[in-house]
Amino acid sequence: MKIVLLDAITFGDTSLECFDKLGDVHSFASTEASLTQVRIKDAVVVVTNKVIITKEHMQNTPSLKLICVAATGTNNVDLEAAKELGIEVKNVAGYSTDSVVQHTFSMLFYLLGHARYYDEVVKSKEYSRSGVFTDVSRPFSEIKGKTWGIIGLGAIGREVARVAKAFGADVIYYSTSGRNSSDEFEQVVLHRLLESSDIISIHAPLNERTNNLLDYEQLQHIKEKAVVLNLGRGGIINEDAVAEILDERELYFGLDVFVKEPLPEDSPLLAVKNSERLYLTPHIAWTSVEAREKLIASVCRNIQESF
Repeated sequence: MKIVLLDAITFGDTSLECFDKLGDVHSFASTEASLTQVRIKDAVVVVTNKVIITKEHMQNTPSLKLICVAATGTNNVDLEAAKELGIEVKNVAGYSTDSVVQHTFSMLFYLLGHARYYDEVVKSKEYSRSGVFTDVSRPFSEIKGKTWGIIGLGAIGREVARVAKAFGADVIYYSTSGRNSSDEFEQVVLHRLLESSDIISIHAPLNERTNNLLDYEQLQHIKEKAVVLNLGRGGIINEDAVAEILDERELYFGLDVFVKEPLPEDSPLLAVKNSERLYLTPHIAWTSVEAREKLIASVCRNIQESF
C-alpha cells in the first residue's frame, strides 16, 4: 500500500516510524501545488497537513482510498468531491488542545507584562545604569478580576475558559456557530463581548460566519488597553484593520495565524509603528512536542482503522 506524506516538514523532528509499519511510504518535506498530482500517483493513502487536494487530484488518482488530514480543519480537501468519489477523509481532533491553551497564555503574558520592553531594558544595561532597584514605567495588570471574552467555545475555548477562571477572570463567550453552550459561563452577543472584555481570545474555525468577523468597525468597540489574541484562523481578524488601529489606539494584539502563511514580507502588520503592542508567532500554537506526537499517532491509527 502506497502512503504519500506531502508536507512532512510540518511535523518537525517527530518520529514517523509508525507509517513504515503500514505500507510503502513516500515522504516529501513540502509539496508545491504543481507537484501534488505527480507525487500522489498510485497512492492509496495521502497524508496532508496544509497541501490542497482537489477534485481533479482525486479523479486522476483512481487508487486513492483515504485522505488523512494531519490537522483538525479539513478545508484543504474538497470534501464533496471525496464523498462523490467514495474516498474517505479523516482528520484529527483534540491533539493540540493543551498546546494551544498554553500558547494562548504565553502570548497574553508577553503582551500584558510588557515582556519585550523589560527584557530589553535589562539587556541594554539601561536598568544597570538607572540606580533604582525596580522599573515601573510600563504598568501591568493582573488577570484576576478582569473580563475574559472567548470567541468560539469549542474544546480549546472551553479549556482556555477553565484556566482563565482559575486565574480569577470573569469569563464570557460568543458562540460563532450558535451551537455551543455552557452553564458555567455567560453567553453574550459579539457586540457586548467586545465592549466588555479586557482580554479577548479567538478559538474558532474560519468559515462564512467567522470570515472578517472583526473588521475595523468591530475593533473600534474594543476597550482601551484590551488584549486581543487570535489562535483560531487567519481571516477572522482583518489584518489591515489591526495594523491601522494599532497606530491609533492603545490596544494589544497577539496573532499566531494569518490570512496567508507564511506572512508576506509586505504585510501591513510588519510596518506597524507601535510594534511593541503587537506579538506575532508563526502558527506554532499547535506544535508542542507532545501535540505533534499525538497527531502522528492518531494519523497512523486512522490509517490502520481503514484497512
